[in-house]
Amino acid sequence: MNYNQNHKISQITPSTLVVGIDIAKDKHVARAQDDRGYEFGKRLIFENRIEGFELLLEWIFKLQKEHDKSHVMIGAEPTGHYWMGLGYYLISKDTDFVLVNPMHVKKSKELDDNSPTKNDTKDARVIAQLVKDGRYSIPNLLAGIYAELREAIKL
Repeated sequence: MNYNQNHKISQITPSTLVVGIDIAKDKHVARAQDDRGYEFGKRLIFENRIEGFELLLEWIFKLQKEHDKSHVMIGAEPTGHYWMGLGYYLISKDTDFVLVNPMHVKKSKELDDNSPTKNDTKDARVIAQLVKDGRYSIPNLLAGIYAELREAIKL
């Protein structure tokens, strides 16, 4: 779907929990906030496997209940192919999963603390902020025959 920025921003309401995930090879870092940027809880570090993905969803459901949020928007920075397992998993669970441009993350880091230093916790917060501001894209993850055709073309 091709939305304009105003439509993307309108999807973030006071009942939305925004989760930013910094993707890495083995362990991902997630941070959650509301539509105004108020942070909820501490960061969550989870593994890039099914057990970690289930831990992420449990953490999100717990935050939803604690803060009375009915909608969740999960954003991630696509790092290599490491985000795809998480992306397919979250989409199969009917969650709103979006991607943030890595260059936007890099350029937006200095807004919070005037420092360009890199760490996963800070990046996860920046990703959540970018999702909140409507600066994301919807991934096109193929399934079924279309995924098989893509693999056949690669081979």
